[in-house]
Amino acid sequence: MSPAPRDAVWQPLHAELDRWSEAGRTIKLWLRDDDAIAPDPALDRLAGLGERFGLPILLAVIPMLAEPALPAALRDRPSLLPCQHGCWHRNHALEGAKKSEFGPQRSAAEITAEIGEAHRRLDNLFGPALLPIFVPPWNRIDPGHAALLLELGFSGLSCFRGYTLGPAGGPRLGNTHLDIMDWGGGRIGRSSQDLVAETCRLLAARRTDASPDNDAFGVLLHHRDHDATAWDFLDAFLLLATRHAAVIPTDPRWQFQLPTAP
Repeated sequence: MSPAPRDAVWQPLHAELDRWSEAGRTIKLWLRDDDAIAPDPALDRLAGLGERFGLPILLAVIPMLAEPALPAALRDRPSLLPCQHGCWHRNHALEGAKKSEFGPQRSAAEITAEIGEAHRRLDNLFGPALLPIFVPPWNRIDPGHAALLLELGFSGLSCFRGYTLGPAGGPRLGNTHLDIMDWGGGRIGRSSQDLVAETCRLLAARRTDASPDNDAFGVLLHHRDHDATAWDFLDAFLLLATRHAAVIPTDPRWQFQLPTAP
């Protein structure tokens, strides 16, 4: 394996991780990948990434688009852990609003029926390999609808940083924190310089906060959309991070208090 990157782009991340070590703190690094529907070369590359760095990856599968070949493919890719990614990945938001499949304008009865049908399809495809974690498309779900997920059998919910449950609660929340894609710029990988700078800002803001939720850092991936820039960043970032004493490569099941034994 090649040495961890130490050029000028990566030096700030080395320095920030050193500060975590000096403070006696560690970061539990975990990965989530969205929009899986079928086996393809990008999925193979994602699985290889997880195996190479000892990082199981939470794989959010679109239930109603998932192809029958996917479960068999994942049996040979133990680093990929399937869970439910919405239902159809359809936007139901009102015109002008941010995209969402489960916004407040939809009824609880409609949401419950749709998520339940989608979950049954995934359960038929994956059986016990399917994790009871729900990932809403675009990382958005109305807090009132999130509260319904417990009754539907989900013990975990994963969105993006800043998302919080409402007064009615919901499953255990495990948000991701860093999105490596530039969606507005053309669905391309963000530059390593920008991602390193954002990672350092996020980690520095949390370094002195010793609350339990501040030791986990989730990176959000979309293997079907990764270009060379995205894959190159991941290779270098994970090589650096997993070799640093401040970083603990973490199975995402830990984030949701699920058993990690096979």
